[in-house]
Amino acid sequence: MVAALTDEERRRLGATFDSVAELYERARPGYAPEAVEWLLPPQAARVLDLGAGTGKLTAELVARGLEVVAVEPSAGMRDQLVTRLSTVDVRAGTAEATGLPDGDVDAVVIAAALHWFERPAADHEIARVLRPGGVVGVLANRRDTSVTWVRALDEILAARLAGHPRSPRSTAEATFDPAVFDPPERAEFPHHQTVDADGLADVIATRSYVIALPDPERAGLLDEVRDLARTHPDLAGRERFEVPYVTEAVRSHRHE
Repeated sequence: MVAALTDEERRRLGATFDSVAELYERARPGYAPEAVEWLLPPQAARVLDLGAGTGKLTAELVARGLEVVAVEPSAGMRDQLVTRLSTVDVRAGTAEATGLPDGDVDAVVIAAALHWFERPAADHEIARVLRPGGVVGVLANRRDTSVTWVRALDEILAARLAGHPRSPRSTAEATFDPAVFDPPERAEFPHHQTVDADGLADVIATRSYVIALPDPERAGLLDEVRDLARTHPDLAGRERFEVPYVTEAVRSHRHE
């Protein structure tokens, strides 16, 4: 279990993404479509993607024919989102101050971002913009360490990042005020991403705790990741391979 970040660490690491927005869009996986389906209430029409990043989840919502408002504080990430999804209502804003009116959306969805929010201020804002009966849903991808080479990758990261702050997955913190929200429901869905050795290193390079490393440490870590992808017995000789994930999903209904 990754320890919670201090407020100073959270702000510092959260600010790193602006510098890797293009790489983030190119390298990061999306989320299992079945997880998105499970999160959304059947009657959902208007959805807020909060902390939308480059639009990894936004694209899945648009493909479902939903009216989407994407709120993201990073200008670099917003630029990538607008380039990818030019018809989406993309707004500069934060989880604590979205700029949306009261009761504006049927669902608030948060993909790999809840751990960057100021809480409980963000929780109050989520409750404010949600319609009664609406859903707040949280998604995160977890590498499937039941696979031998993935376990070896995690051992590399643990050794290289010992002593460096790391952000927990959003789903680990996806509990909201019981005075306003029903108890959280949880589900998991298999997912995968096809990459080569450089692509695997690129995914790792978009993690905040890797972006924040001194240049020599970051380069050494990414070289070791590439070497694993080229030499591990389960991957050697394969130009491209699947990275197995589990998409974790948590949803809570706002009280009627």
